[in-house]
Amino acid sequence: MVPFDLTAYALAKACYVPRTRIERIARKEIGITADTALRLGRYFNTTPELWLNLQSDYDMRTARAQIGTELDSVEPHGKEAA
Repeated sequence: MVPFDLTAYALAKACYVPRTRIERIARKEIGITADTALRLGRYFNTTPELWLNLQSDYDMRTARAQIGTELDSVEPHGKEAA
């Protein structure tokens, strides 16, 4: 929001959502839902898919970091253990 000189209040008001929703997204407490993606896409003249893809990418990176090396222990289906 900083590059656009927007406050959470201003963005929330423009998108007709509660200010707390924008603040919680910015603090990484909640993710971007389809509803929010539609609104942000409209406001910023982008696609809603852009916002959902950004959220999905963030979720995958966060999950990968949390799982760590345990993911390497998962054997792909059909592959015999060495």
